[in-house]
Formats: sequence, structure tokens, C-alpha cells
Amino acid sequence: MLDPKLLERITARRAELDELEEELAKQLAEVRAERDELAIAERVLDRVSEQLADERASAAPAPGQVGGRAVMLIPHRTPDVEETMLPPDYQRILAAVRQAAGPVMARQVGEVLGVDVTVRARLEPLRVKDVA
Repeated sequence: MLDPKLLERITARRAELDELEEELAKQLAEVRAERDELAIAERVLDRVSEQLADERASAAPAPGQVGGRAVMLIPHRTPDVEETMLPPDYQRILAAVRQAAGPVMARQVGEVLGVDVTVRARLEPLRVKDVA
């Protein structure tokens, strides 16, 4: 005949394992649900990132034609226009102005842009760039 104490211990252990199984099944379901949510969030983030990249690309300055000459179109100033939407030269001009302790001369801007500052005619186009 079986020992009643041993049988009682087996029954108690089986009950403990049943409870543990239930708890682990619940945790596994929660983990799977969170993993699925993260996968969805990742897809949404990818989609939004692509849309933002498309919007930035379409808002970026593009070469245009004025009087038969190629010119760089600059976005109109609005609160939502970011500095990164400006052409690289304009971004460098803004950086030079921000770093200056006072008024900035066309010669200083020319040096930042790599223009030959010894030739006055090369500096004149810089005077008309309106970035402020």
C-alpha cells in the first residue's frame, strides 16, 4: 500500500505545479501581446519615418530657372521651416553669423564658404543673400 504522506506530498506538489503553469501561461500571453504591440509600433514608426523623409525631400530647396539662369529656390520663412531645409551654403552662412561676436562682413562669410575673398566680384553675390 502507498504511504499516505507521500501521496499527500505528490498531490500538493502537483497543485503547486498546476498553479505555476497557470501563472506562466498568463505571463507568456502577456509577453506575446506586448511583442505584437511592439511589432505594430515598429511598422508604424517605419511608415511615419518614410513619410517624414518624403515630406522633407519635397520641401527641400530645389534648383529652378529664373530668366533662363539656374537658381536655388529658398523656402518662404514660416515658423515650421527648419534650418535644415535651406541649401548648405545658407546653413554655413547662418552658422558663421551665429559664431560672430558682432556684425559679419561679406569677406568673413566668403571665407567660411571658401570663396576667393581677394576678388571683390566674388563677394558681391554674398551681399544679396538674405538669411536673417
